[in-house]
Amino acid sequence: MLTNHRANATARRLTATAAVLVLATALAGCANGRLTTGSVDRKSARPVAAMSAGQLDKAADSLGSAYARNPKDKAVAMRYASVLQMNGRTEQSLAVMRKLAIDYPKERQVLAAYGKALAAAGELEAALDAVRRAQTPEYPDWKLLSAEGAILDQLGQPQEARALYRRALDLQPNEASILSNLGMSHLLEGDLKASESYMRQAASANGADSRVRQNLALVVGLQGRFEEAETIARQELSADQARANVAYLRNMLAQQNAWNQLSDEEKPRATN
Repeated sequence: MLTNHRANATARRLTATAAVLVLATALAGCANGRLTTGSVDRKSARPVAAMSAGQLDKAADSLGSAYARNPKDKAVAMRYASVLQMNGRTEQSLAVMRKLAIDYPKERQVLAAYGKALAAAGELEAALDAVRRAQTPEYPDWKLLSAEGAILDQLGQPQEARALYRRALDLQPNEASILSNLGMSHLLEGDLKASESYMRQAASANGADSRVRQNLALVVGLQGRFEEAETIARQELSADQARANVAYLRNMLAQQNAWNQLSDEEKPRATN
């Protein structure tokens, strides 16, 4: 079993690599889970998060052509930015959303998506400002509260983040994405048991999607329960992808243990 200190270090490395808090994204390089989900391709009506890499490439080409014809088409621009982000083209996605935010500086939906694009690009302070500007205090949006919490978690402010998650749950009880964010919040602090508890609640809640279940697989795997993690991952991924994810996780944990062992061996020398 990992100690909290070692689990925390490993969790931070995995989260930084994933950038979207989803194991499959970092480990297999597949296009099943980035920060922005739920957008729909106009032709297929298929959720962007469910598209294969090939489908994402085709959608990017099609939406890119439509965007070039009319960059101020809000719906097209937002779908295009979402597909770009899902395809790993984070900077290009941010550029599209930045221009759209200039064209629609008071549009709540645009500001929210812009904030998420900034967060995906690692511009956390700017992302926090955009998400907060998108929020309407008299009619708070639970999605924005949860997004703000996720940014605060990445900024190292977990207590403030969790207060926002609780407010979001008051507005949208038992919402899978909020519970998953709470789980990730505890993961970042190395509290794997609390993280798993929230992740299991999220996975069984209405609206749970692939990202939520993959996050659960991540937390289970970080505790060394690799077979169970692979079983969970196979619900969302191919058998080969699930095996690759778990193999990567095993390797990363082994490296972490090796560094810890080396550090322990060096300590007596440093005191002599």
